[in-house]
Amino acid sequence: MTDDGVAVTYRVWGADKVVYGPVELPVLVAWAKEERILPETWIFAESRDEWVRARTMAELRPVLKPSAGSSRNGRTGETQITCIEPGALRRIKLLADLDSAQLESFLRYLEIQRFRQYSRIVTMGDHGDAMYLVLEGELRVRLLIDGKETILSNIAVGEFFGEISILDEGPRSADVIANVDTVLLKISAVNFRRMIQEAPALAAPFLAALSRSISGRIRTLTRKYQDSIHLSRAATGIDPNPSA
Repeated sequence: MTDDGVAVTYRVWGADKVVYGPVELPVLVAWAKEERILPETWIFAESRDEWVRARTMAELRPVLKPSAGSSRNGRTGETQITCIEPGALRRIKLLADLDSAQLESFLRYLEIQRFRQYSRIVTMGDHGDAMYLVLEGELRVRLLIDGKETILSNIAVGEFFGEISILDEGPRSADVIANVDTVLLKISAVNFRRMIQEAPALAAPFLAALSRSISGRIRTLTRKYQDSIHLSRAATGIDPNPSA
């Protein structure tokens, strides 16, 4: 804190060329202890409006570890998923515009989950707090109407679902069932907000891609609704294009 009670914040330039922050000094110290910040890491001190090496900061010198001893490969951010390679994310259409360094950073905000065939991943009406990317397998989106299953769509490798839930955390609008053994990458609403705060340069292209995909889905649904109206009116003898 400064003398006037305003929090002093910092930003960190990661080895993946992504800026993390702003964070306050206690977080910065914790990252240094966990070897997420190394002596040569660049840190932007907002109070001084300048970039400095971590080793020049008196507050960090007592807790900094030598670069060669890093257990996190000198990267800032949370522990990565270690059982998959960043290149595996290239099969996810939503991430097509991210480069290799960004994909590696993106892994820090994901949780990998495996489901057996016929597992229910989400249930209609339940509180939603995450979206999912399909890394392996296939799923179906369904509604149970009068006890009978109505399939709304199938979800294949490279696609995603549940995206509205990380934006509004509202109730799920349908069930999602695994048609086969499936591997998903989960983005929780908490990790989504953390990515926006810590790595806005990474969150921006992801949000742009998500917005384009949602817009495309809305247009498709609108066309389907228009077609259903035309078919309904044709079936009842109503001219779908009456003259003025």
